[in-house]
Amino acid sequence: MSDESNPLRVVLVDDHELIRTGLSRAFERESDVSVVGVAASVGQALKVISEQMPDAVVTDLQLPDGTGLDIVKTIRQQNDRMGLVVLTMHSGDDHIFAAMEAGASAFVGKDAPSREVVSAARHAAISPRTFLCSGLVGAMMRRANDDRPKLSEREKEVLDLLAEGLGTAQIAGQLYMSESTVKTHIAKLYQKLGATNRAQALVTAMRIGLLSTVKPT
Repeated sequence: MSDESNPLRVVLVDDHELIRTGLSRAFERESDVSVVGVAASVGQALKVISEQMPDAVVTDLQLPDGTGLDIVKTIRQQNDRMGLVVLTMHSGDDHIFAAMEAGASAFVGKDAPSREVVSAARHAAISPRTFLCSGLVGAMMRRANDDRPKLSEREKEVLDLLAEGLGTAQIAGQLYMSESTVKTHIAKLYQKLGATNRAQALVTAMRIGLLSTVKPT
């Protein structure tokens, strides 16, 4: 347990300075918590975490050079004892499961009170390999009765690359398949998502939780 002489050491990751400042104030109001570093990107975060070795990391999901899940996966491969909290505006079921599968300790929506974020960080530091999320039970029930379009693994890969802004030829190169095969997968994706073009497909995929980010093109 942390105390004033041995405070909970936290790193905060968010690309918006206003949110970083607000989170820092929320944490530093606690006498037994110390914010030992902040970062605005995946790259900065991994550097700060490596230098500071905090008890817990609180990271936004969407970052300029990747996602908070990239941080979670990288750290979790190296460290089983660090608490990892994902804080996001995107609280869809797929985001919850993705965070859990990546090795996060907790998943909190940005609309949650600041005390809930602090509480999640405390939980994460104490029990880093359990998963705390208020919406998990509901998400599991919905998954059991999921009527969303079922995508094959290859279709999911194509969808992710479309979201990255890649064209047909680039996707073919990445996945080692012909352009005609890629076009077939894209056509099936459009059909399953009820879309007639890339923009509609990506918007629909975001809305129903099949994608967490889409890079602007």
